[in-house]
Formats: sequence, structure tokens, C-alpha cells
Amino acid sequence: MNRGVSNTIMLQNTVLTVFIFLFSGVSGLVFAQTPEAAIRPTYIAGDVTAIGARSIVITTKTGQSEVILTEKTAFKRASAENMNPATATPGVLADVGVGDKVTVSALLASDGKSMNARTVYFVTKADIAAKNAKDAAEWQKRGIMGRVVKVDPQTNQINVELRSLTGSSNVTLTPKESAKFLRYAQDSIRFDEAKDSSIAEVKAGDMLRALGDRSADGMSFSAEKVVTGAFQTVAGTVKSIDAAKNEVLIKNLQTGKDVTVVIGDTSVLKRFPAEMAEQMARLQIAGAGGPRPAGQGPAQPATPGASGQAPGAERGFGGQRPAGSIEDMLDRFPNITSVDLKVGDIIALSSTKNVNMDRIKAIKLIAGVEPFLRAAQATGVGQRGQGVQAGINIPGLDGVSFP
Repeated sequence: MNRGVSNTIMLQNTVLTVFIFLFSGVSGLVFAQTPEAAIRPTYIAGDVTAIGARSIVITTKTGQSEVILTEKTAFKRASAENMNPATATPGVLADVGVGDKVTVSALLASDGKSMNARTVYFVTKADIAAKNAKDAAEWQKRGIMGRVVKVDPQTNQINVELRSLTGSSNVTLTPKESAKFLRYAQDSIRFDEAKDSSIAEVKAGDMLRALGDRSADGMSFSAEKVVTGAFQTVAGTVKSIDAAKNEVLIKNLQTGKDVTVVIGDTSVLKRFPAEMAEQMARLQIAGAGGPRPAGQGPAQPATPGASGQAPGAERGFGGQRPAGSIEDMLDRFPNITSVDLKVGDIIALSSTKNVNMDRIKAIKLIAGVEPFLRAAQATGVGQRGQGVQAGINIPGLDGVSFP
């Protein structure tokens, strides 16, 4: 998924969560050694947005907080790799920069209003970026992504469909003994918002991303980390746009019913470049062995770069995510807003699966997808009984973020 909703690989929330948890475990030892131990400190965690000679402004989930720095304030630098405050090393104010992650233990000042910082624990944005890059490279090298076909509780295995532009293949995933399971939160494809889970929560149709080792023949995968989520792809024709509410009313192409699409702050809206969409749709048809749509020439061979991807990128969802893959390309596609949509446009979006299909929140929304819908019809996957959504394959739409 953070490049936006799914767009940027982010560790930041994870850093804060683990950081605060570990900090609370050692804080009792720290404060018990001071005369002020009876005064319970306040913990303020967030991003540094401003630094002064006597104060630091921190942006938290609930707003901004300013803490006063005194001659007694201690600075401790924690590592993004090892966020245990007990292993933090001494630092100074000059080491802290805007954009760093901090957890500050503070006490109410004598004026009864301001907060005096006792200790400022910080992780630099440079360390976080390095950690993100390292993790991303690991998942690109040893990760797979696909859709769950079947979960076998008897063998403790998961059958996963790995999709590419020109077809699909299946792999049998077996969790390692110490494998960790996570599940994406409601309306989120951000890894740092995923919750602890288990194989019991994995269901057919889920999106799955796993880290581990693939067998030499590519048929099996030994997983040490598995992240799943229940998502759906919905395609429809725009009927109206309410820019003030940031909502779009569409006619669901599968059910024929109206659906209100809510566009949130974290929704990613993109437009597929027309020529690239046509090229990729032709590859889908060629890969499925379907007939050519009227007006389109013969399919071109899937040579490197023919789909607009770098060599090797055609492994797509099922293999590594090399530089120039469709997920990377999606990031560079034009950003749009609800205002850029017009009545009659055909769009496709991903959302969390829910019972209420009258109103859904978009995780990703992509315009310019008509060629892929024609490809689905041309190959027969969009026929009645299967549904458009069951067969539509829009590269990048159902992607979720890398940890």
C-alpha cells in the first residue's frame, strides 16, 4: 500500500506505537529515582514541526503541542532499528530536526499551563527513511502479493493466485513456525495500521502480501510474515459529483445499483494515461487468448517495455516489485480530484469489503479504465454470472502498501 493510502512505504506510526510502548516500560525506573516521582508525567508523541531555543512544537494526532525546554531537559536518540529507550544514546537539542519522531515526557510547569520537557526521546527522519528503504528492498526481493484462493486449516496452508498483466499463476503458501500474521485495518491499505491477526482470519478472496522464501520451481512459498485484508474492486459510471462533500455517485456496472463513493483524506485518486491503458488491456487479452476488440490491431509480444514497464516487471503482483513496476508507475500517474471527474466517466475503485454497498469509502480510485473493462468483456470474464468485478484486472488498483 505510504505513498498516500498505498503510495508511500511508511514506518512512522509503527515507530511511535512501539516507541511509546517500550518507553512506558522503562519510564517507571527513570522517574522513580527522582523526587518528583510522585508526579505522573505526561507523554507527548508526534512529529517535530518547529524548534526554538526554549521550546519544541510537536504535531500529534489531536493537534499541536508546545513543550518548554529547560536546563534539565535531557535528549536521547533512539534507533529506528532498535527503538527501546533503554538503549537510546545521549544527544543534544541540535541533533533534533523538523520531521523527526519524538516522545517527550513532560511535567506541568509552575504556571499550571505550560509543559516542561523532562526527556526528549527522538528518532531522526533520516534514520526512519533508511529503515523504510531497507524494509522496502527486503519485501521487493523476498515478497509476493496476490489474492487468496483457498485456506486449508488441515494443512495450515494458503493457496494464493498471483496475477500479472498477461495471466496468473498459483502458489501454495506455508507459514513458518514463527510466522507473524497481520490484517489491514478497516478502509486502510497502510501496513503501519495493520493489526495482529492469525491464519484463522484469512478468507478466500482476501488480498495477501507475504515475506519469505519461494521454492526454486515457484510453486510454493515459505512465509515468515503474512499481511491480509478484505478488499473489493468496484467499477461504475459516474452519475453525479458532489465536490463539497467529496462524494461521487456511480452506477455499479455489476449490480446496476447506485453507489455513493466517499473520497477521504487518505484516498488515492489517479487517471490512467489513455495510450498506456490501451497497451496493457491488449496484453491482458493476448494473455487470456481472447478475441481482439473491434478496431484494435493484433496483440504485440510482451517484450520488455511493451507494457510501459521495466524489464521483468511483468511478474507484477506475483513476484518482486522492481523499479518501474506498475505500482511505481501508478505513483507517477496524474493525480486527480473529484472535480476532475465528469458525468459519464467510467471509474474503478478499491474499498474494504462491507455489507453496505450503497455507500463505500474509496481506498484507491482510478479513472480512464475503459480499456480494461473492454478487455474483461472480450475475454468472457465479464459475462453474466461472473460479474465485471470478478474478472476485471486493473494494474495497481488492488495493490497494498509494502511494510
